[in-house]
This record gives sequence, C-alpha cells and structure tokens, in this order.
Amino acid sequence: MQNSFEVEHRLGFRVLRWVLAVALISGVLVSTVQVILDARRVSGLLDEQAEQTMALVRDASTQAVFSIDSALAQQVVDGLFAQEAIHLARITHPDGEAIGGRDRPLQQSAFRVITDPIFGAERSYRQELSRSGNAGGKTVYGYLELHYDTGPVAGTWLERASITFASGIAIAVILGLALFVVFHLLLTRPLLRIVQSVKQVDPDHPEDNLIRLPHGHQNDELGLWVNATNNLLMAIGDSQTRHREAEDRVNRLARYDQLTGLPSRDTFMELLQTDIEEAREGKSVLSLVCCGIDDFKSVNEQCGFRTGDLVLQAIADRLTHLLGGTRFTIARLGSDQFVIVEKGLRDGFQAANTADRILAALSNPMIFDDQTVTMTATLGIALFPGDAEKADRLLQSAEQTMALAKESGHNYFQFYVASIDREIRERKQLEKDLSVALNSHQFHLVYQPQINLETRRIIGAEALIRWQHPEKGLIPPDDFIPVSEMNGSIVEIGQWVLDQACRQAARWASDGMPLRIAVNLSAVQLRQDSIVDDILDTLERHNIPAGRLELEVTETSFMTNLEEAVDKLKRLRRAGISIAVDDFGTGYSSLTYLKRMPVQHLKIDKQFIRDLLVNEEDTRIANTIIDLGKSLNLSVVAEGVETAEQEYYLAQRGCQLAQGYFFSKPLKPHDFERFVASFHDNIMANNS
Repeated sequence: MQNSFEVEHRLGFRVLRWVLAVALISGVLVSTVQVILDARRVSGLLDEQAEQTMALVRDASTQAVFSIDSALAQQVVDGLFAQEAIHLARITHPDGEAIGGRDRPLQQSAFRVITDPIFGAERSYRQELSRSGNAGGKTVYGYLELHYDTGPVAGTWLERASITFASGIAIAVILGLALFVVFHLLLTRPLLRIVQSVKQVDPDHPEDNLIRLPHGHQNDELGLWVNATNNLLMAIGDSQTRHREAEDRVNRLARYDQLTGLPSRDTFMELLQTDIEEAREGKSVLSLVCCGIDDFKSVNEQCGFRTGDLVLQAIADRLTHLLGGTRFTIARLGSDQFVIVEKGLRDGFQAANTADRILAALSNPMIFDDQTVTMTATLGIALFPGDAEKADRLLQSAEQTMALAKESGHNYFQFYVASIDREIRERKQLEKDLSVALNSHQFHLVYQPQINLETRRIIGAEALIRWQHPEKGLIPPDDFIPVSEMNGSIVEIGQWVLDQACRQAARWASDGMPLRIAVNLSAVQLRQDSIVDDILDTLERHNIPAGRLELEVTETSFMTNLEEAVDKLKRLRRAGISIAVDDFGTGYSSLTYLKRMPVQHLKIDKQFIRDLLVNEEDTRIANTIIDLGKSLNLSVVAEGVETAEQEYYLAQRGCQLAQGYFFSKPLKPHDFERFVASFHDNIMANNS
C-alpha cells in the first residue's frame, strides 16, 4: 500500500500539478497577448473615431471661424457633445481666442486606475481650420480641438479583456485536465496495474507469477517493457531453479548415502533426536536397532566390490519395503551397518517381533549376475527411555550390543540390558512353544468345584486350563495366558477349552452328575465376530443345555467396545447361558455398565478373600460386593476360600456360592468325580 501511495503521489499528482501549471501559464500568456492586442486595436479605433469626427465638423468649424460666427461655432461644439466620449471641444482663432467651446468632467470609475495607465485619462486632438487661396496657398483661420475621455472605451475594453482572460485560463485548465486524463489512462493507470502485478511476483519463484500486460499496450513502449521484464523474471526463475537443484543435490550428497539413498549418520542423528522428543512427549517406548551384516568382507573378496554394493542396495530396499511407513526411521551408518528406529512401542516385545522380521527378510537369498548370495545379520537393540535418554548414548548402546552379539554368533538379536534380553528371549521361546502346545496335546483341563454355602452342595465347577510343558513342566496360566492373548492364539485355545469342558459336562450328565460348567471367556475371544455362533454350535454339538454353561468375563474384557460386548452377551443370555463377572472389584466396578450387562453372578476376586477378617479394607470391599449383589438380585461367588472362618463369615453375610482350597483344589476329571461323591457322602453323614 505504501508503494502504491508513493507512486500515485509522485507520478499522478505531480503530473497533474505540472499540467495545470503549464496550462495556467499558457492560458495567462495567450490571454495577455490577446488583451494587449485588443488594447492596441481599441486605441487605434479611438484615434480613428476622433479623426472621423473632426472630418465631419471641419467644414462647419471652418465656416464658423472664418465668419467669426460664435453661434455657429457653439452649435458645432454642442453637436460634438452628443458623443459620450467627448470631454472637451473648442474652436479657436489662431491667436488662441475661443469663439466656441465646452467641456465636461471625466467619467469616474474604479477601473480607471487600470485603464488610465494603458490608454491615458484623456486624448487630445487638434486640427487646423483653413481654406486654399486663389494663389494656391493655404490660409489658417483657426483650430478645432477635441479631448476624448478614454473611460467609456476603456471600460468596454476591460470587460472584454476580463472575459478573454477568464475564458483563456478556463480553456487552458480544461485542456490541462483533459491531457491529465489522457495521460492517466494511457500511462499512470497501466503503470499502477503493472506495479500491483509486480507485487504479486514471488521472489523465490518469479516465473510463477509474471507481470500482466495492460490491455491495449501490446505494441507500445509499456508492452515492450513488460515483455522484457517477464523475460528477465523467467530467466531469474530458471537460474534460481537450477541453483536450488544444485543445492538439493549438494545437500542430498551431504545428508544421504549415495549408494543406498538412505539418510547418512549425521542426518539420522537429527531424525533420532526428533523421534526421541516425540516419544518423550507421548510417553511411549522407542527402539533403536543396529544391524550389522555378518561376514560382509567375504562378499567383497569373493564376488567383487560391485556385487557388494548391489548387496547393500538390496538390503536397503528390503528394509525400506519391510518397514516402510512413519513408524520407522531407516539409515545407513556406514560400511555394512544399518540402523532402524521403531516408534510408538508399548514394550520391548514389539521390538523383538520387528527384529525377527528383519532377520527373516535379510536371510532370503539374493541373485546378482547369476551369483546367489545369502546374507545374515546380527542386531543390537537399545530402548528409550529404559537404556538411554540421549540420542548419541542410545546409538552407542545399540552399537555396543551388536558388537557383543557378533562375538557370540550370527543371525540373531540381542538387547542392551541382559535381564530384558533374557525376559524377551524367554517370552519369544514361550510363544514358539505355545504355538505347538495345542496340537501336541500339552494342555489339559482341571475343575474346581463351586459350593452352595446354604445347601452345602456342589452345584458346578470352573474349568481351568493347565499346560504341561515337556521340558519345563507345569507352566502357570498367569504366564502363558497373557502371551496367548497378545499373539491371538487364545482364540483357538479358548475354543478348545470350551469344547473340552462341554464334552466333560456331557459325560458327567450321562453319569448322573449334571453340573454347571463355568468357562472363562477372554477379551480377545469376545471381540471375534463369530464367538456367539461358535459357543452355541459347541453346546449343540455336545447336546448340552444352555443353562448348564456359565461364561466368566472380566470387567476389562468388554470395556474396549462396550456396545458390541453387551450385544453379544445379551444374545448368549437369551439362549440361556449364564454370565458371570470374574475378578469383580479389580477393574472398573461401575454400576453403569453392570446395569446394562446381562449378568447373573458376581465373583469376588480371591485377593479380597485372602485377607478377609484380617485386613479391614478387604473385608469392607467383600461386604460391599455382597451387598451390591443382593441389591441387584445377583448371585455372589467368592473365589479363593481357604479357611473355615472365611467360609462361615461369607455364609453369614449372605454370599451364596464359594470355591477355593478350603473345599478342594482344581482336580482332574476322575479326581473331581471322587471328590463330589465323598463330599456329598460327608454332607449326608453330618446331616444324619
């Protein structure tokens, strides 16, 4: 805006001032010349009028002076005064004696101060009065004198001069304004448009917004100037483009590895710092994997350096294809070392899965010029923030770990902290063993009886899975169930448990022992679209009434997608299956979801029963759950009952069902059958 303002004032108004000034001066000069010429004309006309007047009265005046006729002379003089301009008229003898005369004062007006210097206040004229003699001579008898008052003629002239002067200036001003308008249309306005167009030119990319040529100026000087300027802008833009491309090439050479196109070490450190800051803000885990190619030197020696370069390029391509996306940062540290950063991790187990994928991808054979090259790699893994919180220290930890790992072997990964490395390796081995456990028949079910505290009878059993590892022995469910839920194998295992429990329930029913079987349903199973149909098909396959099955779900298992979970559990409930909330009190424990869920039983978690009557807070929680069950008309099951005092207190407080080691530990099917028989016999004996 400031530039536009300055251009407008420095050019447009300056031209206007100059045009008006020149027009005014020209008008004044022309008008002045016209007035002067008119004044001369008027002066000449005044003299001519005097001469004509004197010629008209010359004869009469001569006769009067010749005859010495004063009356005639006065008559001639009075006749002259009929003219407004006559100031004085007189007829005199040669000796100056007047025989007739008259005068009147000069006309008074304000403009005489202007006109008198030009025309004079009055003009005097004198003419001889004579006659020719017989001898041819001339005899002068007297003189006729006339004095003209210039006022009337000068007044007329002044009026005409004023009009001439004013009209001349007005015409000059009008012509000046017309010239300014023409100048503005032909030059100023196009220049302003050009200036606005120039403002829109991007200095970094001048060729993108060229100056627009004003209409009608294609072939004049403005058009030539605009075209020349646009050509200059295009040349500048082309030069800047080449300069930027050269800078980009230089920067890429400096920031990226020329062979693989991956970021170089320096560039990687900048990216790593950014990744660490994001992980710190998001409070997530970040893994840095240092990847060293095993025995890469032998590839160069046996196959040549060209093949070695092709191998490095192929490795870079495989890593990029395998780990493409925003979660990973891949770079080449130099020689045969690569580095991978994985962001947004929950724990080190995800990093271990990524490491397995990297090793598998790099171990596939490569073919170059009919040569087959098989490579392996060794990985060192460091975690943020556990192992280091600074970029250089994190990279150093991963490099040291990789170097140590190479001393122990090839084609495997190792974590920086030994305890974490051992834990993750055990977890990975557990996953491998778990993948074959089901098909190898390493699982079996045990059943823990559920007792009705009022009737002292066994009304059901909870089916619990056990894993008998061929080498490690019995593995607790708390160790392998979370692993199976994370890798998804719990779906297949859970279906096997349901099938085995229903088969056992059908067998007991045929033997005259119709018990309700409680089976745990994990969150992963509940999220399966086909879970309802799978459960109903299993009941139908084993000919088990739906009321004979109870599904135990934890509070956290259906909170991820409450609407979907409620819909599935309601479908199961409508089929007749009982629903129990397991480990109640350890999760959300919200009445909001509890009112929406089709629940019949609440199971008090064993951690609250363990210190019942010893820990006041646990006792208060157990009492609250029992009272809640009563208010909602739900049965309450106490898990982990181990003493007679606990059993008695729960029965007195109104807890309907219980299970635990006080009654029986989980038993295999045959042992369970013997326990049921002996338990009922003892009850009958006590009653008798």
